[in-house]
Amino acid sequence: MLLKSYEWILFDADETLFEFDACRGLKHMFAGYGVEFSDHDFVEYQTVNKPLWVQYQNGEIGATQLQHQRFQAWAQRLSQTPAQLNRDFLAAMAEICQPLQGVTNLLNALRGRVKLGIITNGFTELQQVRLERTGFLEHFDLLVISEQVGVAKPHPDIFEHALAAMGSPARDRVLMVGDNPDSDIVGGHLAGFHTCWLNADNKPTPNYINPRYQVASMAELERKLFNLS
Repeated sequence: MLLKSYEWILFDADETLFEFDACRGLKHMFAGYGVEFSDHDFVEYQTVNKPLWVQYQNGEIGATQLQHQRFQAWAQRLSQTPAQLNRDFLAAMAEICQPLQGVTNLLNALRGRVKLGIITNGFTELQQVRLERTGFLEHFDLLVISEQVGVAKPHPDIFEHALAAMGSPARDRVLMVGDNPDSDIVGGHLAGFHTCWLNADNKPTPNYINPRYQVASMAELERKLFNLS
């Protein structure tokens, strides 16, 4: 059974374990301010937010700058602070959070058979609440958050931090599962972990990654780990 090859399985959070529908979260958040947040507003928000995430993952800016700068224009418009809008956004995302299909079954199947961890570039304020609301908190032995470590995936330091927190198992006894080729697969590979790319949209494989496994769903990963297919 493939599962026996691993002592630890690490998961990314957003779009791996949990849905992350930022547009829906922003609509929910801004409704509290009496604002009808449109799809066009979301496109404009993403023109600011996406480059900030690239800078964050490249280590060019910190988590606080990302979280505040993306809400700068809206803060001025609503006479709020960017920090307050960011808190409201993360609270809204926690409220609407749902596990991706197949995740609950997979975690239940893995429980007690292998140690489980999360390594995420998401922000601290969201993680604990989301794990509690979904009932997943008790499944995980480790939660590594880039904001707390000070560097984001794919930087080697966050993976080394995780490895030390796991008690330094053999690197090839760790499987990193994630949907992002750049942060999860490249980062996991550079750390010496085996990697599994969750490619739910059947995107072409970038030529700079070579994941050990590739799956389209968590149900497929479960079948693979338990040799059911």
